[in-house]
Amino acid sequence: MKILIDMNLSPRWVKLLNEAGFDSAHWSMLGANNAPDTEIMAYAKINGYVVLTYDLDFSAILAATHGEKPSVVQIRAENVNPDVIGWQVITAIRQMSVELENGALITVDPQRTRLRLLPFPTRY
Repeated sequence: MKILIDMNLSPRWVKLLNEAGFDSAHWSMLGANNAPDTEIMAYAKINGYVVLTYDLDFSAILAATHGEKPSVVQIRAENVNPDVIGWQVITAIRQMSVELENGALITVDPQRTRLRLLPFPTRY
């Protein structure tokens, strides 16, 4: 699985994820540091990445566009240091890899992990 790490997370995530067997890249290695989230999402979708972020905008983009891809893993914790929450994120990605391959939003916080399949249902 390929994981694209958003600018709001440390590039140190690359090493941790690569050591865990994932093919990961930090956005700073691929695009402009000030790129809008929509550009990062488009790049991830075209290139088959799952986005790892601390930013709620990515889930809002998926909801607004009824997007099926890319999958997003969002961390909801005060401390997003990979030394603190990294293994919890890796465990969630491994446990929900099929759902991520098919289109999902995973939210990881220190107490629990939540999964929502994509696209989000349309509200009437």
